[in-house]
Formats: sequence, structure tokens, C-alpha cells
Amino acid sequence: MNQQSLSAFIWSVADLLRGDYKQSDYGKVILPFTVLRRLDCVLEPTKAAVLSELAEKEAQGINPEPFLLRKSKQSFYNQSPLDLPKLLGDPDNIAHNLFTYVQGFSPAVRDVFERFEFQAQVERLAKAGLLYQVTEKFTQIDLHPEVVSNMQMGLVFEELIRKFAEISNETAGEHFTPREVIRLMVNLIFIEDDAILSKPGVVRTIYDPTAGTGGMLSVAGEYLAEHNPQARLTVFGQELNPESYAICKADMLIKGQDVANIAFGNTLSDDGHAHKRFDYMLSNPPFGVEWKKVEKEVRKEHEQQGYNGRFGPGLPRVSDGSMLFLLHLLSKMRPTSEGGSRFGIVLNGSPLFTGGAGSGESEIRRYVLENDLCEAIVGLPTDMFYNTGISTYVWIISNRKPEARKGKVQLIDASGMWQKMRKSLGSKRKELSDAHIERITRLFGDFAEAHDDDGTPISRIFDNEAFGYHSITVERPLRDEAGNIVLGQKGKQKGKPQPDASLRDTENVPLSEDVGEYFKREVLPHAPDAWIDPDKTKVGYEIPFNRHFYVFKPPRPLAEIDAELKQTTDRILDMIKGLSA
Repeated sequence: MNQQSLSAFIWSVADLLRGDYKQSDYGKVILPFTVLRRLDCVLEPTKAAVLSELAEKEAQGINPEPFLLRKSKQSFYNQSPLDLPKLLGDPDNIAHNLFTYVQGFSPAVRDVFERFEFQAQVERLAKAGLLYQVTEKFTQIDLHPEVVSNMQMGLVFEELIRKFAEISNETAGEHFTPREVIRLMVNLIFIEDDAILSKPGVVRTIYDPTAGTGGMLSVAGEYLAEHNPQARLTVFGQELNPESYAICKADMLIKGQDVANIAFGNTLSDDGHAHKRFDYMLSNPPFGVEWKKVEKEVRKEHEQQGYNGRFGPGLPRVSDGSMLFLLHLLSKMRPTSEGGSRFGIVLNGSPLFTGGAGSGESEIRRYVLENDLCEAIVGLPTDMFYNTGISTYVWIISNRKPEARKGKVQLIDASGMWQKMRKSLGSKRKELSDAHIERITRLFGDFAEAHDDDGTPISRIFDNEAFGYHSITVERPLRDEAGNIVLGQKGKQKGKPQPDASLRDTENVPLSEDVGEYFKREVLPHAPDAWIDPDKTKVGYEIPFNRHFYVFKPPRPLAEIDAELKQTTDRILDMIKGLSA
């Protein structure tokens, strides 16, 4: 059964719920039942062995848990004699038996169903007389892993969440990232380490602070399994949305990961992995979402802990918290002495340039660039994400740059690399093909300037300081009514020309230029009485991505345009003559 038909089948359960449930509540039933059926199918082959082991160990008075895990051949088990098909044999007691069955799971799975508030939904379905029909419907789906792979299952969960989010006017994109974007990001963070990752028995950690349903962690695991089956990737994550968290945790359970590594809660105000560091990290934080709810905790950490906390370099404006996740990930990097880290984060355009010199955003960019942490920024096509059509950028950050990359930043313009989707999904109308992913990965791996077939630049390399500037304040003297310069009367200002606030101006001088030389060349010829106030000079950083890929195309010659207009006019006149003839 392919993913679309499977999703359509599960979606048909909605027909049963119509009338008794609002559309926006369908997910509260369908998501937990889908997870339950998947777990039911995964455990089915070892069910008899687990029950036999349980009886034996209980007779011996031994704690059965470690033995049940071994027999189930999974990182979870169920010790109830029931399963979903058996529940259908006792329609009158289905609600009670369903509770008993769910309580028979190991603690990590029970937590999944608590996050779904499954008990409340079972009671509601029973009251509406729908519980038996819904259970029967799900029992008809074959979700055994040999029929539906883990990867397919992850895609099914994502599609269901997207549909429910659309129905209830939620932001679907907050919960997951398109798989091809994740594949690109995974390629970019692993490519330079292929030699290390191909060693037998290598163990690495990967972390996603905005884990959603676990898509990024899953794709990273698939990549490593494909390139080196002996390598092991231990995954860590945190998620704020209870349903996404429950699905992520269930997905990780099935894949044999330690689900204690998936924390619940708000990463910014309550870090579920405090003091931990990771080899690799991936994140797609929500775009343009304000952080007012966690402002108190974040400001407190910034002010009290400074660089010992996560937010030392500065704080962005409250209207967009995505750069807080960038800072959070920077704080999770392993020290270079312990092997260092590399991570990829998806951001919208504003973190590249929002905020002048001295602002929180500029100070964060300054920290990243002056510490030589940015390897590359890749501009993606518009219409790539489910909930927004805006331009997005993947930042690749590392504190273990290869020698050739030291002191440099690579900008890759992949905005023209896309293919149209056969069917739009929300705002997503475009996708990256395998060939596009390979091309972008190769551009990154080659680390060289490159152009497309038309000669337009698509890869550019800059020194870190190319993005920095001195913001200087240019003062002009205040003059009285007679036109004389007003001088200070007291203290340090005595005898000095006083500035006219209405004539005050600021200039941005590239870091690579001498401020004095720039001032002499650009300002004094136009304002000979001007001076710089050195106390107001600030250092700023911005990354004007699009400007570096802009190619000026001169307009066509006027004669050519006139000739074309005449040709069109003559054609219209001929048509009019033809009509009146």
C-alpha cells in the first residue's frame, strides 16, 4: 500500500466521526489510533513469546521488564494478552479492554498516549457509540513494518498532521520540514566527514531542538545507515507540540532509539538537554514567530549568565525568535578540542540583514562571523515550505572548518533549482529533485566560485570581514541666526563646535576600508565642516545575500523597442482594416 492510499484510507475514518466531532478535532482520534495500530503490528510477531516470558518470570517472582524487552526485539513491549483484533471479539467491553491494552505497554509508550490524551478520546467515542467502528476500521489496516517501512510511516504521520493543521487553521509548517530539504541539510552537514563516518563502529550524536514529528532525525539516521551500516547515530530532540512530540517519540521507539533523549517542552525557556553537547544538529525553527511568552526567562538568562548561558551575544527583536534557536544551537556545539560540531538551520531572510550596527541581530551575526563559525549559506527557492511561500536560507555552521574554509563564507544561490510539484501541498508548490540536491551538495563540497550555464553566479566565496562595517556618525556644526558656528560653553565641550542634530547623518564604512580615508574621500568634499563623533562609532554585520548574486542586465536599445512597437501597431492597424472591410 503506497503512502497516498494509506493516508486516504486512514482519512476515511473521518467519515465515521463527522457530526459527532468538529473537523478540527479529527486528529485527536486518528493520530493516536494510527500510532496504536502501528505499535500493535510491530509487536505482533513476538507477542506470544512475550506473554510466555511474562508468565514464566512472574511465577519465579522476577522483575520481567528486561526479559520482555529482549523477547519483543524492540525498545518497548506490551504485556497485555489483548491486541486490536482481539478487542473486537468483546464489543460490550471495548472501552475497558482498550484502556487495559494501552496500560499493558511499557512506560515510554504509555507516556505517548497520555500526550495524546487518548483516554478522554476513548470515553468520548464510547459515549457517541463510535468506539467499536473506529477500532474495527484501524484493525483493517496492515501497518506491519515489512508492508509499510519506517520512512513511509513517518511520511504518513506528516501528511496527516498537515491535513489536520490545515483544517484547524494551525500552522502546519511548525510541525515538520519537507523531506527533500532535510535530505539536502543532512548531506551538507555530513559531506565533509564522510571519511570519519565510514569507519566501522563510529558513534555520533545528532540533536534537533524543534523536532516536530522527528523527520530531521529520521532522515539523518537513514543517511548514515545507507553510507555506513556499522555507524551508530544517537538522536536527541525537544518538541513543544504534544501531538508532534507523541509521534516523534513513537517513531523513535520503533527505530530502537532511546526515547528518554526526546524531551517535551519549550526549548528556549526550558532546555531539556541542559549542559549537553552534540556532534551534529539540525533545526527548522518557526519563521517570524514572536517570543513574548518566554521573554522573561530568555532575558534573565541573557542578563544574568551572559556568555556562560545561551544568549550571550545579544537578543533579536521580540517579533522574531528564530535567531534565538541559532544561539541555542551555538551553545550546544562540542568544543573544538573534543572534535567540534556542525549544524544546519533553516531561517528566513530577516536574520541575514535585519537590525543595524549594535542591534541584537547584528551582534549575533558579528559573533558568528568574528568567531569564524559560518561555513555556508544556501538560498532556497520560494514556495518550498507547507506554510509559507517566502525565501528561506540554510545556514551551515561549524567550529571545525576544514583549512580551506577558514576565514571564509560560501554563499550558494539555489533559488533557481527546483521542479514544479504535480500537486501543491498548502503553500508548497516547488520541490528539489535528487539532481538538484546533488548539485547543491557538490557546489558546497567543491568550495569554489561557480556560474550556471547562462554565466549567472551561483556560488560565491567571501572573507568573513566582507560582511562587516563601521557605522560612523557624521556631525555638522550648529549655527546661530547669523550663520556663526555655536561653540560649547562648559566642561569638555568648551570652545568646541556643537553638533546640529537635524544635520546628523550616519555612514556605513566597510571594515576593509580605513575610516579616515573614507571620510576624506566620501564626506569632506560635500561637507567640509563635518566631523566624526568617535564615541558613536559601532561595528555592524549584515549579509546582503541577493545583492551578491544580482547581475545587471542593460535595457534593450531604444531603437529596437521602437521597431517592435511599430511592428505591433502596424499589425493592429491591419487587423482594424480587415474588420472594417
